[in-house]
Amino acid sequence: MPKTLIKKITELSIEDKAPDFEALDQEGKKISLTQFKGKTIVLYFYPKDNTPGCTKEACSLKNRYTTFKKKNVVIIGISKDSEKSHQTFIEKHDLPFTLLADTDKKVQMSYKVWKPKVMYGKQTMGTIRTTYIIGPDQKIKYIFNKVDCENHAEEVLEKLEELNLI
Repeated sequence: MPKTLIKKITELSIEDKAPDFEALDQEGKKISLTQFKGKTIVLYFYPKDNTPGCTKEACSLKNRYTTFKKKNVVIIGISKDSEKSHQTFIEKHDLPFTLLADTDKKVQMSYKVWKPKVMYGKQTMGTIRTTYIIGPDQKIKYIFNKVDCENHAEEVLEKLEELNLI
């Protein structure tokens, strides 16, 4: 199989059309990517609610949420946790954005973030912390494969400016 075809199957790239999805938010409402056509979206995938790194990342985005909102940028977090878990996470940390429950991991698989990883010396399947910037045209504009949880909001805002999306 040619390398370019293998890459296409295993990864998403800049300017690819972002895979559409439907998932339930923390209130049990069905949300799809196409609902946000015409807006810039920060779609971030994280391993688990209420864990240290995931909490730092969510709070980093929360702390700059007003800036994102003023610039008409939508933030959506996705993990394999349930709607109830997301609701608890939101309430505990006063998160102002939507979290989607991907309990069957379909969204994570379509975004190529459900992968083998090594944890405590053992190989396991899990969510690779990744953030996609999706443009108003629903195309992927940037992919953060390495995330600095504490400073993620700043990194994202800088990239949005660099890409002229805000």
